[in-house]
Amino acid sequence: MMTAMHCTHCDSENLMPGFIEDSGDSSRGHARWVEGPLEIGYWGAIRTGRAHWLVDAYRCADCFHLELFTRTKDEVGSERPRRPRAR
Repeated sequence: MMTAMHCTHCDSENLMPGFIEDSGDSSRGHARWVEGPLEIGYWGAIRTGRAHWLVDAYRCADCFHLELFTRTKDEVGSERPRRPRAR
């Protein structure tokens, strides 16, 4: 059975949903949690074959603490909306 989400700082259940913006040049617009330790290869971080989970962010309305949860699996290869590149 799942218990209600609560702030780990003040124990309040008054959490406001939001998101962590990823606004880099190649961003998908959302942050992801990637399974395993960070490994850097020739072309950057190695993520192939690892589980990816979308990060849900909540801010406590009482103490302003930020809580991050992973609840939705980001299926590798799934189409996600991308922001157009500036020209």
